[in-house]
Amino acid sequence: MPAKLLEKQLTLFTDPVSIIQAKPFVKWAGGKAKLLSELAKRLPPSFSTYYEPFVGGGALYFKLQPGDAVLSDRNFELVNCYKAIRDYSEDLIDDLKIHRYKKEYYYNLRDADRDESFLDTSSIYRASRFIYLNKTCFNGLYRVNKKGEFNTPIGRYRNPTICDEGNLLACSELLQGVTIEARDYQTVEVHANSGDFVYFDPPYKPVSDTSNFTSYTADGFGVQDQHNLAELCVNLSKKGVKFMLSNSDCDFILDLYKGFNIDRVRAPRSINSKGSKRGKVGELIIRNY
Repeated sequence: MPAKLLEKQLTLFTDPVSIIQAKPFVKWAGGKAKLLSELAKRLPPSFSTYYEPFVGGGALYFKLQPGDAVLSDRNFELVNCYKAIRDYSEDLIDDLKIHRYKKEYYYNLRDADRDESFLDTSSIYRASRFIYLNKTCFNGLYRVNKKGEFNTPIGRYRNPTICDEGNLLACSELLQGVTIEARDYQTVEVHANSGDFVYFDPPYKPVSDTSNFTSYTADGFGVQDQHNLAELCVNLSKKGVKFMLSNSDCDFILDLYKGFNIDRVRAPRSINSKGSKRGKVGELIIRNY
């Protein structure tokens, strides 16, 4: 990436007039909205294509707004939502306006994925349902059981914003031309080339037995996945691909990534079943540059 283009991109963090005013369209556990300033300090001086294999809410992508980007995730419903916003924003907005924040309505829509006919529903319907559930479920927690069925109970809100039309249109504008795929994070090793930049924001390693919060997909993200991800980072480094990775501040992660540049930061966290557990927690930012 030319130095002038990178310099222009970095002004996105300080010059709101120069960018599309887009922000994550869903709440996401572990989202990086509160950590953006720390991530911005540690961006590589230059890069070609931007990859985010655990896109989640996409906070860094929406703030950085790189010209050439590949966004992916193993969560099919999330990826479908990104694609629907990119390709069918007007139709999606129309569908979102139909939803109502009512208990019976919520549970009827939540349980739609228990029926085999759900697989035959349109991408717009599934994206609309996804956003509705995210905006009205307990604490914005996306959680599925072993069958891949969404199982978070309804939340307690006064008047939740189910359809943020302005932001959805801004997100759609920004996502034009962006590659969006439902695929495993490990495929980035095949696609990324020397000079590219990958930001990894995987489900974090739990720091205690009661903090396991990784059920974004039916198969979860366990200890072996953490080992596989660390090995992937080694392989990317050998290819000349730059990476930055976030994870929990614990000995297990520190040991996995010894030899790389590791910074400790404190990040606010608001998604937890217990209010007393919310607040600033220790996180690691790991880089190979």
